[in-house]
Amino acid sequence: MKNNIYGNIPCFLNSKNLTKSQTLDTDVIIYGAPFEGESTWGDYTGVELGPKQIRSSSARYSQYLPELNHINISNHLSLGDVGDVPFVAHDNKQSYENIEDFVKPLWESGKFLVGFGGEHGVTYPILKSLTETTGKKVGIIHLDAHYDNMPDYEGEIYARNTPFMHLYHTDGIRNESIIHTGIHGPRNKPETGKYANEAGAVTITINDIRAATNLKQFARDIYKQASKDVDVVYLTICSDVLDFAFNPGGPVDGNGMTSYELLTMIYEFGTLGLCGMDYVEVYPMNDPNQNSAHFVSTAVLYVLAGHVAYLNKTK
Repeated sequence: MKNNIYGNIPCFLNSKNLTKSQTLDTDVIIYGAPFEGESTWGDYTGVELGPKQIRSSSARYSQYLPELNHINISNHLSLGDVGDVPFVAHDNKQSYENIEDFVKPLWESGKFLVGFGGEHGVTYPILKSLTETTGKKVGIIHLDAHYDNMPDYEGEIYARNTPFMHLYHTDGIRNESIIHTGIHGPRNKPETGKYANEAGAVTITINDIRAATNLKQFARDIYKQASKDVDVVYLTICSDVLDFAFNPGGPVDGNGMTSYELLTMIYEFGTLGLCGMDYVEVYPMNDPNQNSAHFVSTAVLYVLAGHVAYLNKTK
């Protein structure tokens, strides 16, 4: 019998199917937030198909990374897939509330969470639920080409370009521990940098990353800022932090990170301790070969490999 999450779509990386389970009995819990609200650029749409395609593409992969000391994640961590958050078309507020409610028991479990968007707006309700459920103070490493901190998009406050404006005003989020990392390009607006600065958030641009002589140490420095005066650190990755040469199924942003740079940094973040992560803004309709969806498996495995190293250090 196939281990499918729905239809012909397998569980992510052949993980345990938890959709019918009454217990969250795996070390890592995977879920999808297949939400898309307003499209902020023409007809560039279809991001709600991300979780489905990411899972489908993951069927090609094992959990073994020979380049990371031959680690096989499955020897160290068990993975479970709880399926997708239901969303309501044309009701963004209700969809956000659905995300909050869905992840609440996941955060209560104390397990490591891996979420797939959907648009980047989903990160706000995920983290709002984390702070309200656990009472913990949260720092955020935000890997993105853009700040995503506008007040609204044409009057809609729950949009893909607004999550960090909400997070700046969320109890339990320490703004000084929000590290906007990899920011670049003219799709940012002048006011977005101003909003980040006024909120007390930290900006690290693509040029800062390129100027780093030791990428691993630079990642450790970023983590140090994110972890200051908080209980946990969360990682959120927008696909467009990568240059479009490495991200054909994402927004078209040049001068971005390479896949090597991203993987090196997120592995390092994992070794220092994360409570969870999300990966958002994969657009299957714009990527005939699904390269971007395929890459998500590798990115998650690098974070989990780092998480294994962290757990081994803290035993």
